[in-house]
Amino acid sequence: MKSMIKKDEKGRKKVINACVEPCAIEKGMRLIGGKWKGSIIYHLKDEPVRFNDLTRMLGGASKKMVDQRLKELEAEGMVLRKVINDRPVAVTYELTDFGRSALGILDDLRVWSETNSIG
Repeated sequence: MKSMIKKDEKGRKKVINACVEPCAIEKGMRLIGGKWKGSIIYHLKDEPVRFNDLTRMLGGASKKMVDQRLKELEAEGMVLRKVINDRPVAVTYELTDFGRSALGILDDLRVWSETNSIG
């Protein structure tokens, strides 16, 4: 049911049928909207990437931040972590099918941002 804003007899606004749970946009933003999440997904679009390479690709993100975001994306089922060597430990990250499903949205956002960028 769609929420609506109604005015009472004194002109005060009241929301009818307000969302009790986060709306679909908010849920989507929680998945890909965290700092660096969209960039991580975008950099994994072509092939699996090793952790240190991914950190270098992101530039301004600390290793701790990249590690934290990768763990979140893995827990959400968007990224798959694969151990490729035990000693020394080496891992790669790649997108799951669910993670790949966000690429169209992120590319649209990239185009929109490039088109509407100020300065």
